[in-house]
Amino acid sequence: MKFVDQVSIQVKAGDGGNGAVAFRREKFVERGGPSGGDGGNGGSVVFEADTGLTTLLDYRYQQHHRARNGQHGMGSDMNGASAEDLVLRVPVGTLIRDQDTGELLADLAAPGARAVIARGGRGGLGNMNFATSTRQTPRFAQDGKPGEERKLVLELKLLADVGLLGFPNAGKSTLISRVSRARPKIADYPFTTLVPNLGVVPYKDGTSFVMADIPGIIEGAAEGAGLGHQFLRHVERCRVLIHLVDLTAPGEDRAPVRDLDVLDHELARYSLELARKPQIIAANKIDLPEARERLPSFQAAMAARGLPVFPISAATGEGLGPLLDAVPSGRRMQEATSTRGACRHRVGHTAQRRARCPGRSGPVPRPRRARPRSGRPLRQRRALFGRAPPAPR
Repeated sequence: MKFVDQVSIQVKAGDGGNGAVAFRREKFVERGGPSGGDGGNGGSVVFEADTGLTTLLDYRYQQHHRARNGQHGMGSDMNGASAEDLVLRVPVGTLIRDQDTGELLADLAAPGARAVIARGGRGGLGNMNFATSTRQTPRFAQDGKPGEERKLVLELKLLADVGLLGFPNAGKSTLISRVSRARPKIADYPFTTLVPNLGVVPYKDGTSFVMADIPGIIEGAAEGAGLGHQFLRHVERCRVLIHLVDLTAPGEDRAPVRDLDVLDHELARYSLELARKPQIIAANKIDLPEARERLPSFQAAMAARGLPVFPISAATGEGLGPLLDAVPSGRRMQEATSTRGACRHRVGHTAQRRARCPGRSGPVPRPRRARPRSGRPLRQRRALFGRAPPAPR
């Protein structure tokens, strides 16, 4: 199946049905009066996160989606039926943005999450709602409201705990196939991996975490070299990044330390927040003699920066235990970092309130206790509490 992680579509909610203009005409009933019913509401466009989907391929070929309109009102006081909502299922981790403004409308990061993107129009009122004592035969009704119409951009960001980064042929696909049941394509030429791969890694005590393998990154990816930065969005949600360094990379410009510096530079050019995530350095292919010779110098260079190095061999499985043990500590570090500077106020704060909250780093304010109000008029309440009303001018 082809992997598609970004598409543009257009959605249109259903229009509300029009109200009816009708009168009760029945034998032996004189002046039956208005009997036009209300129109039904139009269907809304709802997006739902489905765990059974992994790509946005279906929306590349079908880009226009329209919900049904509400039924028009009828005579004999019969209202029109409301239309059902149009439910569009997308993979978990899909971001929905407005194409014209770029506003983020929804982030479906949880399985089963739903979001109403385009609301259906409200049905119009029939003429039976406008009858009064002075206007007993209204000959007009209300039209239904049109449904909302939007142009959207759907962007998929895979949900993973650990992201694998490295140059092409660094051994990322071999590593994820070794620690999980993922079976990506593995070959001895660059850019074997063209789409991200996910794998569930079993850990101790029955726990597990999700690892994401993205295509290789080379120098100049920000200018479009190689596959560019288009797949880095899939590691933005990761809590820990594993930099896989190939100790046997050929060429004078492929020293292990330089490869690591190039990866850090490309991450910073894409997103500073992504570059600040906890990182684990893994030196791969230590089963080869050439890698064994380069390992001490690489460890010394990283020790000068205060960074530990985990020597591994993805092909033989050597050293994978200590590497996987380091992942939970990195996840805890990310959780502690993400809570700094967060709003410490009550849980009821909305996202807009937290953004402009003046006490983000201060103490939590004590909630005010609502004062019960009496049913007396304002003048009597002021007299009761000892405050006389202002003298008339």
